[in-house]
Amino acid sequence: MSTRVLPRRFYARPTLVVARALLGKELLWRGEGGPMGGRIVEVEAYLGASDPASHAYRGETPRNRTMFGAPGHAYVYFTYGMHHCMNVVTEEAGTPHAILLRALAPTTGLERWRAARPDLPLARIASGPGRLCRALGLDRSHDGLDLTRSELIVRTLAGARAAGAVIESREVGSREIRSGPRIGIRLARELPYRFWLAGEPAVSGPRERG
Repeated sequence: MSTRVLPRRFYARPTLVVARALLGKELLWRGEGGPMGGRIVEVEAYLGASDPASHAYRGETPRNRTMFGAPGHAYVYFTYGMHHCMNVVTEEAGTPHAILLRALAPTTGLERWRAARPDLPLARIASGPGRLCRALGLDRSHDGLDLTRSELIVRTLAGARAAGAVIESREVGSREIRSGPRIGIRLARELPYRFWLAGEPAVSGPRERG
């Protein structure tokens, strides 16, 4: 079976559509130590100028400039003086919408995942946006990477091995997707813009909502 890197048009769509469509895809980091990839199992959408919780709510700054650019790029920021977090930029240039990657289920380079966090079970190594970036080694130097052609890509999964089980290439069904309020923010947290895959142990937040 083969994999396919997601094209730019995948990201140039309404953000809430893209957020759901990202679930089940694989984020792949092709760093110097070898590839590390994980199935995207939890995301949060942020809708720019209409969303008080978005970094772009008050306009463009040096920190959030990538959000205002072309879709299909990584927006990586530093927060709380200790964590890096990675977002996927969506919609057309000038519309600063983005989707935070909250959790991955490791699929590629499992030994490298384990070496990155030997203190955690495999399913929890990338359970949370800070853990995700820490394990992959992503930081502000990776802000702006083109997810369609750089060392950091998002692709369809085909025959990848996750925690001992082979994942076949297929689209995630709507019945597998759950949604609920965003977490870890103060403003507009009641909006149901967090999406996750039911039954995935790597999901970082509450799972009871439907």
